[in-house]
Amino acid sequence: MNEQPFLYDVNAGVARLVINRPKKRNALSAETIQLFLDALDQAENDDAVRVVFITGTGEKAFCSGADLSGNPGGAGTSQYADLITRIYRFPKPTVAGVKGYCLAGGMGVMLACDIVIARDDAQFGTPEVNVGLWPMMIGALIYRNMLPKHATPMIMLGDRIGVEEAYRMGFVSMIAPAADYLTTVQDVTEKLSQKSPIGMRLGKQAFANVSEMPFEEAVQYLSTQLTAVSQTEDAKEGIAAFLERRNPVFTGK
Repeated sequence: MNEQPFLYDVNAGVARLVINRPKKRNALSAETIQLFLDALDQAENDDAVRVVFITGTGEKAFCSGADLSGNPGGAGTSQYADLITRIYRFPKPTVAGVKGYCLAGGMGVMLACDIVIARDDAQFGTPEVNVGLWPMMIGALIYRNMLPKHATPMIMLGDRIGVEEAYRMGFVSMIAPAADYLTTVQDVTEKLSQKSPIGMRLGKQAFANVSEMPFEEAVQYLSTQLTAVSQTEDAKEGIAAFLERRNPVFTGK
């Protein structure tokens, strides 16, 4: 019996999206990418989902990139572009949980997430150059997450990078020892699940929109977005709860 290449479940407001191809080091096939996209649609349309947690099955790899037994420049290419764009623009908080290898296309999935929690054995890299390729699409995310003089040697040399170096380069949010990894993931996703869903959605959308704007235009746009978010029921509840010294109850409205 063949295992499902992608897993999805929801618990306590957190949707777990799991690449489930451990024998292939969780490489992305065209089928897996489509299942990934379907799961993101399901998570977005489910009001019970407050946070999306993305990881890979097993201890060896988060995701080792494209399944090179297929065609690395074929139909899956546009699918993969859709996937990292979908994650990058996702309206709910996204957290990547990285164990073991995170390489090539796996880097794109990880970099598209809002927060990256890496176990202390994680290794990162863009080895495409070693097989005559180039990390084309993920370059759009690489240079949005790290300085060019840090990123370019990684791209051109194709070497693997340890978790401490990844943190120094700025694309890992938190490092967790193996014994604390699951607790750290749970703490972060639980905290995110307690925030206002509409506040998160409006804030993420606003910050994504201003990334290419001139400063003055960005400030004026964000002023209008502050007005919009302040008029939500969640904002009114949050302020009332603060004044009343209690925990807010957010409904996403």
